[in-house]
Amino acid sequence: MQQLEVSLMIPIPNDSVIIKKVELENLKKTELKGIYWTMRDLEECTKRKTEWIKENILYKPKFRKILDVESGGFVFYPKSKGQTWAFQATKMAEFLEKNFASIYSR
Repeated sequence: MQQLEVSLMIPIPNDSVIIKKVELENLKKTELKGIYWTMRDLEECTKRKTEWIKENILYKPKFRKILDVESGGFVFYPKSKGQTWAFQATKMAEFLEKNFASIYSR
């Protein structure tokens, strides 16, 4: 079998780097670690308004028992006026991915 060796010079812009796909995926997974979302962050992530998020995710009993910090979850549900929602970003993002069908099915 014959082989041909070719050497190419491909310019890479100064603001770019080449990394393996596996490394990129690992970076994506860790970018949310230690980050807490507000309700506004969750609205931006889901492209849905607060009322829709509350009605279709946060206050649905099957989801609340998973999400609520009182049940060992990763969402702080405000107990009084003035308190704000808090979401552990990594776990909330994972929950949204895994439960897409359940969230959007009636």
